[in-house]
Amino acid sequence: MTQYISFKRPDGTASFGRLEGGTVHDLGAPGGDAWLKDALGGDLAALAVTGEYARAEVTLLPAVPNPEKILCVGLNYATHVAETGREQKDHPAIFTRWADSLIADGEPMVRPPESERFDYEGELAIVIGKPGRRISKADAMDHIAGYAVFNDGSIRDWQRHNIQFTPGKTWPGTGAFGPAMIPAHEVSDLTSLRVQTRLNGELLQDQPISDLIWDIPTVIEYCSTFTTLNPGDVIATGTPGGVGDKRKPPLYMKAGDTVEISVGPIGTLTNPVIDEI
Repeated sequence: MTQYISFKRPDGTASFGRLEGGTVHDLGAPGGDAWLKDALGGDLAALAVTGEYARAEVTLLPAVPNPEKILCVGLNYATHVAETGREQKDHPAIFTRWADSLIADGEPMVRPPESERFDYEGELAIVIGKPGRRISKADAMDHIAGYAVFNDGSIRDWQRHNIQFTPGKTWPGTGAFGPAMIPAHEVSDLTSLRVQTRLNGELLQDQPISDLIWDIPTVIEYCSTFTTLNPGDVIATGTPGGVGDKRKPPLYMKAGDTVEISVGPIGTLTNPVIDEI
């Protein structure tokens, strides 16, 4: 599958390109920063290569480093609804995350000193490629540029200070996104893929995307009703059951751990865990 990555060139400027084996084909205009989201409205495959680097020469960024919006779907697998003890509602639960909370594949997830309850949440993420408002379910899949893997790392104690999710979801260095965006047209049987989370090698989450309560077209239709979706916007589709917070005893991420999220051929997102200094 074609892998589109965002990265920092050796000179420190940001760009995006195509990763093939150990070679990065730069697709951004040279001479300054270039962003994947600005190219998603066109044909990525038709872009000219402007430079080449060995993979070891560049520093990965989140798949889309600067999305205008990150919309996250909560409680979208029945197993997760059941383990939280919540009641299934008639509409999706949507919350937001800030772009500056995101890290790339290989970067450390950061547990802040204010929390002992740093949890993993493996998810499939959608990257919007075609703008739209009030997108119908019938047209929704045409608005997707690609897919990537997402770890919606959660500071559970701050998430539950009140009924809102946001204070537990936007801490710097807590959301991992990557390693690459896979074009939507190359993923032929999306719903059969499984979201799998491993902490220190132990499989803790494992569920097919077909088990989503609110499928992807429904989520796009719902979200695009209350906001315009633009190229580069990200929708994290929800996490399966098996989160650490609901295990007995609870299992939280700590410094020295490694967390891996896999979604079939879309990729594996791997991050160590550190304490904020």
